[in-house]
Amino acid sequence: MKRISQIAPEVIELSEKCIKNNNIDPALYKKYDVKRGLRDINGNGVLTGLTEISEICSSKIVDGKEVSCDGELYYRGYNINDIVSGLNGRRYGFEETAYLLLFGELPSSENLHSFLSLLSEYRKLPTSFVRDIILKAPSSDMMNTLQRSVLTLYAYDKKANDTSIPNVLRQCLQLIALFPLFSVYGYQAYNHYYSGNSLFIHQPVANYSTAENILHCLRPDGKFTATESKILDIALILHAEHGGGNNSTFTTHVVSSSGTDTYSVVAASLGSLKGPKHGGANIKVVEMFENIKENIKNWNDEGEVRDYLSKMLDGEVFDKSGLIYGMGHAVYSISDPRANIFRSFVKKLSLEKGCDEEYTLYSMIERLAPEVISEKRKIYKGVSANVDFYSGFVYKMLGLPTELFTPIFAIARIAGWSAHRLEELINAGKIIRPSYKNVCERKDYIDIENR
Repeated sequence: MKRISQIAPEVIELSEKCIKNNNIDPALYKKYDVKRGLRDINGNGVLTGLTEISEICSSKIVDGKEVSCDGELYYRGYNINDIVSGLNGRRYGFEETAYLLLFGELPSSENLHSFLSLLSEYRKLPTSFVRDIILKAPSSDMMNTLQRSVLTLYAYDKKANDTSIPNVLRQCLQLIALFPLFSVYGYQAYNHYYSGNSLFIHQPVANYSTAENILHCLRPDGKFTATESKILDIALILHAEHGGGNNSTFTTHVVSSSGTDTYSVVAASLGSLKGPKHGGANIKVVEMFENIKENIKNWNDEGEVRDYLSKMLDGEVFDKSGLIYGMGHAVYSISDPRANIFRSFVKKLSLEKGCDEEYTLYSMIERLAPEVISEKRKIYKGVSANVDFYSGFVYKMLGLPTELFTPIFAIARIAGWSAHRLEELINAGKIIRPSYKNVCERKDYIDIENR
């Protein structure tokens, strides 16, 4: 019997036929005014729904004209800058942010205490779940482990198909609480069975925040600094939500609109986030910087750095894709507010970790890349660093393995997905069904003897 991953010669031959008979003339997309990617030429998304959960602003109306502006991000009407600064450097804010996204209002101290207690209670996995589900079938891809764990929870839930709001909220809260454990335990299994390292499973600490528990469960000694846990908490806040139109959140709306169960919806959203064009982008940024550091002799030489970035855009170096990863965004033009917030915390962590020279290189490339891109490309809006530009660097300094970079994104974004799933169900919209125009000519049927 052939292994499942082997591609038979017959399949390779059939794939050539598949490619040949599925090529659509690119000119037809313009002819029929198809908004590829559900976006127009300026990058504006096609309006497909309404939401109160978050808002992304990249332009303003001045004297009757739309002009680009510094990016702004609002959670339930509150500016993300105010949410982060409102923590005053003392509180952990991801759980507070999750409460805001889910329930539409900032929690009081009493509300927050009750919410934290609820999440702590839901942080308990079913008996033998780690042994039977995570340890017995380790995967080299933690997003696969996350999906599998989420879908397996269906079998443990006696009300898995109940889409009433109280039940869906209960399921969402459990997933918010359990995502860190699925991710970290999945990595520990992989690290043991694939890499031969010691296996250890730490239980979460009841009064720890999500960020603290991630670091506690990941590290052999369970220890971390206040700066480390704080910047990871900020990362979770910044990744928790980003409008209803991003690929994974739109997937949440699309699949929820069919009336299916919560576990199927979240598994589908995880599949979307796993893609390198979405949640996996920060890994590409780290890989790109490793390549840059290896090939640039003097990190302080702007001319040498600029030349290498130019070669990167020309597809001559790194992965030859012609891209500078971490630069540009589908919506933001002048700036990504998440990157702006992250920058100051990144600088502080880089000093603590002795990575200040590397931070200086990041800052230089953040400044030079937009200039090089504007010289080489025809662009319709500004280009600036996005949140992925710095997040991979942060995770690397925190000692997080690259296998967990995208799961960390998911650990944060499950809060936003949950809010959008509830919004979709509460507003009872129609099943989402966009239109595709057929451009294949009609043909007369041919009997099998005459083919």
